[in-house]
Amino acid sequence: MSSGSAVTGGGVEEEAAAAVPLGQKLVVHAAENGHTLEFGCGGDTHVEAIQHSIQLHCGIPPGDQLLLCGNTSLDGAHPLAYYKLPRDDREVFLYNKARLLADSRPPAPESVYIPEPDIPPPPQPQDSPPVEVSADPALKALVSYEIRFRYHFQVANAVYRSSVAKFELCRRLLREQQVQERALDTARSNLEHTFRKLSQRYSDFVRCFSQQHRGHVEMLTNFERDVQRLRAVRLHPALHCEGRQCLLDLIKENDLRKLADGCFSSHKQFEVKVSQLKANFSELKKRVESLFNVMSSNGCKDLEKLIREHQGVIGEQKSIMQSLSKDVDTSKKLVDDCSSCQLSASLRPHDAVSAVGRIYEVHEKDNLPSVRNFDHRLTKLLEKCKDKKNEMNTLVHVCMQRVKSAQTTIRGMMNELHAFQEVMGHQDKDFDNLKLVSGLGHAYRACLAEVARRKSYFKLYTGLAGTYAEKLATECDNEKTRREDFYRTWSKYIPDDIMGSMGLFDSPSQCDIKVASFDRDLLPIDVDDMEKLAPQSLVGPFLKSERSQIPNSSLSNSSTSGNLNQSEQNPLNTDDKMDFQDLLGCYDTIDIAGTSKLEVENARLKAELASAIAVLCSFGAEYGYESIDEGQIDTVLKKTREKTAEALSAKDEYANQLQSMLTAKKEQCLSYEKRIQDLEEQLSNQYIQGHMVSGSKGTSDSLLSAFKGNDCNLDVSGGRQTQIQDESSVAMDEASSTSEQPSKQTEGGDENMTDISGALNLQLLDSAVCTNLDAFMTDFPRDNEHKIVNIDKEGRMLTQLTMADTSDVPIEDPLSILNSRTNEHHTLELRNKALLVSELQNTLDEKSKQLSETESKLTAVMDEVNSLKKELEHTRGLLDESQMNCAHLENCLHEAREEARTNKCSADRRAVEYDALRSSALRIHGLFERLNNCVTAPSMSGFAESLRSLALSLASSL
Repeated sequence: MSSGSAVTGGGVEEEAAAAVPLGQKLVVHAAENGHTLEFGCGGDTHVEAIQHSIQLHCGIPPGDQLLLCGNTSLDGAHPLAYYKLPRDDREVFLYNKARLLADSRPPAPESVYIPEPDIPPPPQPQDSPPVEVSADPALKALVSYEIRFRYHFQVANAVYRSSVAKFELCRRLLREQQVQERALDTARSNLEHTFRKLSQRYSDFVRCFSQQHRGHVEMLTNFERDVQRLRAVRLHPALHCEGRQCLLDLIKENDLRKLADGCFSSHKQFEVKVSQLKANFSELKKRVESLFNVMSSNGCKDLEKLIREHQGVIGEQKSIMQSLSKDVDTSKKLVDDCSSCQLSASLRPHDAVSAVGRIYEVHEKDNLPSVRNFDHRLTKLLEKCKDKKNEMNTLVHVCMQRVKSAQTTIRGMMNELHAFQEVMGHQDKDFDNLKLVSGLGHAYRACLAEVARRKSYFKLYTGLAGTYAEKLATECDNEKTRREDFYRTWSKYIPDDIMGSMGLFDSPSQCDIKVASFDRDLLPIDVDDMEKLAPQSLVGPFLKSERSQIPNSSLSNSSTSGNLNQSEQNPLNTDDKMDFQDLLGCYDTIDIAGTSKLEVENARLKAELASAIAVLCSFGAEYGYESIDEGQIDTVLKKTREKTAEALSAKDEYANQLQSMLTAKKEQCLSYEKRIQDLEEQLSNQYIQGHMVSGSKGTSDSLLSAFKGNDCNLDVSGGRQTQIQDESSVAMDEASSTSEQPSKQTEGGDENMTDISGALNLQLLDSAVCTNLDAFMTDFPRDNEHKIVNIDKEGRMLTQLTMADTSDVPIEDPLSILNSRTNEHHTLELRNKALLVSELQNTLDEKSKQLSETESKLTAVMDEVNSLKKELEHTRGLLDESQMNCAHLENCLHEAREEARTNKCSADRRAVEYDALRSSALRIHGLFERLNNCVTAPSMSGFAESLRSLALSLASSL
């Protein structure tokens, strides 16, 4: 059903359409029967106007109309632009609310008029045109055939028109069913959206109820246990009075038991209600899922496929109509030719009658039965479409009723969930009063911890006051000393009376800090008394999740773990503690007013421990019976595992770094030891060579002359030290060039080696002096003497002289001997040292030049390596691109081969067809040649004779 009526919302339709990019046509589909209504309107047209127009065409009152666009219901008070309508890509579906009721009548069967063909009556003899009496009978037969052919065409045309009308009806019914199927999809989407909201709210309610239920069950189960715990704990003696000896005496036990009984009863009743709610939701979920399965039907696709297959029937009928029309024209032409005697010599009226007779037989036996058969098939198709349409109407009616029922149930369950949430709130309020039993132990333990904390805080406070007093006293003494220094400096210039007039004789007063006593009425307890007065068993484990995991032996460490948790959760407090430690760090050895730093630190730790215990008690009293969501527990555990893994990886990384640094230091130390050993060997060899050349007497003379002349001694030792430093610098340069440590560590190592070398030089010089003095103090032999030079592990060189006989050797004056030989030996030794220093300097220069050349070569090689890397990357990119191009070319080649193979097969098939057609044409050509020869033969008197001759010829050829 389509309507072209226009509903305008005033005279500004064109202006509204120009201002808003909306369409000018609103399409409304009726879900009840699949009819379509089209309204010309703009965005400023109100929905109410559309509803009135729908009432005029469909007879549905606006109050019973439900217009849905997607999941949105159109309200009559809003214009169409409010819903971004009209638009070509959005459809509006109309649902009749009266049909959605459970007691509404089912839809009436679809009334479809099946058109029957209007077949004209057969022609009568008097309907034939007049023919002369003397005319040929064959001509009369041709005229009769012409009338019959016209009648055949009229019959076929009537059947064809009926078939076309039936086919259009089938297509219309298919479109209406498709509209109804889309309307079902829209209703299903709306129901699915509503049910998803209900499911989300139901899941949230069930999760909250499960948490509350577990907490309440645990609270009711542990009620008697908590009461016994309170009864078992005795109050502090200072808190005893008449009727108050234990913790249970602080509350009214009878009232709490009545409250517990009431909570237990309400808890059971609410549990039963929730169980019913769960059952109702499960049943509703099954209903909705089954409804979704029913609404997702694919009958329209099968019907559409069937109609598409029958579309060829209309084409067949049309081709038969064209053949009948041509036959009518042919028969009319033959009649006209026979009447005007224009027939050819070879075609006579009798021959034309024979040919038309065969065409008449084709009409009667083939064409007209085929047309009627096609029309009968379309009639069956229309009946099937009608049945499908009735089934769809019934399906839409039943599904919409079930959707309406499900929507009503969903709204009722939403209201029920809201009411249950209010009941949960009342349950929480009732059980909050019952928490007094479990929270009393936490409160008593927290109060005792607070007493201990305040006592420790008093010590901490007084200690801090003494620290400030001592600091101010120190500042006062410093100021007095500074003023005395000022007076001693300037009193000789300025008279005392002038300074007194300036007020420069005053002194800073001493600061006395007095702390008034407070918290005098605190109980005489400490942190150590906590387990005696309020043991950990009174409150149980400090975390609910640990009640089944923590053994009893670990409960004694609860205060320490609580202190750690508190320090992790309160970073600000940790910073304050660090600041306090920094403050006390300046007074490490000062005792303040009878309170040492250790006592102050002990008081601070006790205060922190008591504060942590109080915080844990507050957590236990507030969240003792509240269960934590499993998802939150998993999240917390996951984060904890991640942080632990990160910390362990950081620790391993730092340990590896320290290990690598230690290994590097060990290698560096080994290299230093090796260099030191090399230097010791070189120095010992040089020392031995020098003394082997100069002899023992020259050595003793040089040493004694060094004692007499300081200049010579300094020159010699300086030259030797210069030589040793040059050698050590060369060794350090080699070590620095081969070391793998960073530059800073290498430089530090060089400085250390320089210090070691200097110390070694002094040690060697001292040892040499001592050795020479020993040799000098020893008697020199006149006979054969053997000189033994020993080098110990520490690098000291000891010279021992073995003598055969020393009793008869005269002792010469050592000073005269030294004076005679000093100049010659000193000159020779200086010359040798100068030569050695010059050689070492030349060697160092050569090594430096070689190192510079090696560095330049290494730089050039690295630049070349970098360029080669860049070329390699560029070549690799080209190779990858080439591989991609090759793969693409292979694909193209494969496609070309497939296409060529397909074309070859097609060409071969066409060649075979061409050969078959050519052979058939040749055969037909031969037959026509034979027929021509038979017809044109001079011995043949007529056409019948020619055909007979042709038949004989064909029989003889076979």
